[in-house]
Amino acid sequence: MLRCASTLALALALALPAAAQVQRNFTNKALRGTIVFGTPPEVTLNGKPARLAPGARIRDANNLVLMSGTLVGGKAVVNYTTELEGMLLDVWILSPQEQAKKPWPTTEKEAQVWQFNFDTQTWTKP
Repeated sequence: MLRCASTLALALALALPAAAQVQRNFTNKALRGTIVFGTPPEVTLNGKPARLAPGARIRDANNLVLMSGTLVGGKAVVNYTTELEGMLLDVWILSPQEQAKKPWPTTEKEAQVWQFNFDTQTWTKP
C-alpha cells in the first residue's frame, strides 16, 4: 500500500509541471474577448449579453475543463468559438503568455481578412 501511495505521489509530482506548460493550439475560428460569467448559461462577452451553448466546453489556462457554475462572477480574457446560432461553444481562459500573443482577432470580419499561422499560433494583419 505504501509503495502504491509513493508511486502515485511521484506521478502527480511529475505531471503538475507538465500541466503548467501546456501548449494549446487554437483554431483560426477562435476569437478573443473578455467574458464575465453569470448564472449558467448566461455570460457577458465584450460587454454584451451572450449564452453558453448546450455542451459548451470551458478550459482553464492549464487546459482543464471547468464547470460554468464554478465561475459565476468571474472575469477572464478568453479565446472562444461559437456554434451556428452564435452561442459560445469552446471557451479557453488564457494564460498571461497566451494573452500576450497579439494581434488576435476579436471579430469574424478580422479573422476572415487576417492571416493565421497555425504553427506559431500568430495572426498577421494585411
